[in-house]
Amino acid sequence: MPIKIQSDLPAKEILEAENIFVMDENRAMHQDIRPIHILILNLMPLKQDTEIQLLRALSNTPLQVDISFLHMSSHVSKNTPANHLNKFYLTFGDIKKEMFDGMIITGAPVEKMEFEEVGYWAELKQIMAWSDSHVTSTLHICWGAQAGLYYHYQIQKHELPEKLSGIYSHQVMNRKEPLVRGFDDVFMAPHSRYTGIDEKAVEEDNRLKILARSQEAGIYILMAEEGKRIFVMGHPEYDRITLQQEYIRDKDKGLKIKMPVNYFPEGDETKRPLLQWRSHANNLYTNWLNYYVYQQTPYDLSRNE
Repeated sequence: MPIKIQSDLPAKEILEAENIFVMDENRAMHQDIRPIHILILNLMPLKQDTEIQLLRALSNTPLQVDISFLHMSSHVSKNTPANHLNKFYLTFGDIKKEMFDGMIITGAPVEKMEFEEVGYWAELKQIMAWSDSHVTSTLHICWGAQAGLYYHYQIQKHELPEKLSGIYSHQVMNRKEPLVRGFDDVFMAPHSRYTGIDEKAVEEDNRLKILARSQEAGIYILMAEEGKRIFVMGHPEYDRITLQQEYIRDKDKGLKIKMPVNYFPEGDETKRPLLQWRSHANNLYTNWLNYYVYQQTPYDLSRNE
């Protein structure tokens, strides 16, 4: 699938080196195609890494996808240069009158804080409320999923006894839903978080449908309103070495951190991690784009208003 991004976005060169079809705005102007407009609210600290991961994950269908990046105007990023944000990112004020086919809300390293303590919580609530009328389907990832469940359904989160980090086995719970079409009965997916959700409250809420879960990591994929809101509790977009980088970072900080589960071959952190979740991740993002965005959105986005 051609991913349409700005021609000078640094991720473009990296993706092209992987033979991923990246189209800049100049070439896209000469195609008589209505692209799918996807907005990515990037809350991760290393925004450029997340850009590459998500663009790679969205690159596996024949659809043309026009990507816009959003950051919080109420938060100053410490890990991404201001000139990168100014050049490649929009704020909510820039897009609040626009319509989008889909939106992704990423995770964020603020899990141990209460939602109301997060500096940009008020702005995030505004964006989530706006998405109901301006976005066909919103995919929430990790902390973004916890935040969405809390805002929309009052599902509480809680701190885990220790960080959940590693590659965990999951089972499909509702195979009839197109979001999990093509999934194996058992599949692997990465998790990296300090908190979990109130699973009993989820199970008792008939507005929420559980599509996949793990015996060790808990509920993994939830869906509401026929796919208008989708919640993924892990990080299927992660690269091969993302958990390794997080593990080394935490060790260097002197944190008491365990080695990611089922990640390093033979439990040896000097060995290259095995990539065990890429096919599942590709399936998840492709199914989302196809069944919950492309097939649900009108040709003229203004008709959603």
